[in-house]
Amino acid sequence: MGANIATNQLINKYYDLYRDNEVTFSKDMLKSLRIDPRQIYVKCAGDQWPCIINSTSFQMAKIIIGTAGGAFQKITKKDAPPVSIRYCFIDDDGNPLYFFVTSRVTNVTPYMNSQDLAVVTLTFTQRPPDDLIMRLGTLLDANASFLNRKDERILINDNTKRALGIYKKESIVYIQNVPRRCILWDISFSGTKIIIMGLPNFLKGKECVIRFMFEEPGEIIDVKGTIMQADPVEGRRDLVTAGIKFDENLVPLSYKVRINEYFSSNKKMLLSASGKFQDDQANDPTQIVIQAKKAQEEKAKEDAKNGVIQANVSKDGQIVAPQAGAGSSANTASDANAQTAKNPANAEKVLSTASAGAANAANNAGLAPQGIPAGSLK
Repeated sequence: MGANIATNQLINKYYDLYRDNEVTFSKDMLKSLRIDPRQIYVKCAGDQWPCIINSTSFQMAKIIIGTAGGAFQKITKKDAPPVSIRYCFIDDDGNPLYFFVTSRVTNVTPYMNSQDLAVVTLTFTQRPPDDLIMRLGTLLDANASFLNRKDERILINDNTKRALGIYKKESIVYIQNVPRRCILWDISFSGTKIIIMGLPNFLKGKECVIRFMFEEPGEIIDVKGTIMQADPVEGRRDLVTAGIKFDENLVPLSYKVRINEYFSSNKKMLLSASGKFQDDQANDPTQIVIQAKKAQEEKAKEDAKNGVIQANVSKDGQIVAPQAGAGSSANTASDANAQTAKNPANAEKVLSTASAGAANAANNAGLAPQGIPAGSLK
């Protein structure tokens, strides 16, 4: 149940944050979303036709169709019936996942000034399925994190390796198309640091391709970059630490998603730990006693303050303390009134004395918080 609630909250977050963000379907985008472009169809009045999906958001989709075909004639005519677009994703088991989104035609333009092809905008008449929101939202969130957290580095150790889903620290880097063995030291959205055998002067400035091997699910991702820094390892002349900066325009979406998932899971763990700490503090008996004592002191001060303020003025102008039921507290308040009348500058000091007296009276009278014995807060 908790997992479902968390998933629904994430879906709603994606929908609210990225509902107007339009995603253009490049080859990398289709691969990352695991969309089968051959199974995208537009449906109208019981008929359906294959189409090319150009872009989509949570509000609309743009498709490309031929102007001479039946689809164009039927869906673009005046007072056309409702139109649906069929998406096709491939799940983790390799099975197709189909769903339709009901929409209406809101715009038709020629495709790159062609008379044979047209771009048709389909505006959704309902919120799209959660599967579409989750898949698109994951990529859009990864792109946003790529811009905002590109320089945050993740040191590769047993814990981070497991959290990232990296198969092993040992990897391969292709330098001038020659494969070289290396060890991953740290990674980020924008680059990585590796340990490799070689000479610093030979490696610096060279273009390379670094390979990352992920698991769950198994995936090999190659990222192109340039070795910007190369320094010898202290005590080992044969080893070099090489800093690789990625070509930002060529970083695969699948790599961005992997790094973003690590940061997101880390944030969830921190929030969970923070919530547990607050719960522990709230249930700690010591904290309960401290809070109860503080509440009692505040109440005693308030009672003493009220005793001073509520003093009566006699006909001859002298301040007379009101009658009080609690002996020691009433006497303290009376003394406070008399001293305040003689010298107003003593008000703060007198009030503090009255508060202490009222606090002792309250404690002696057994006015302790529920569940805590009278006298335990002295």
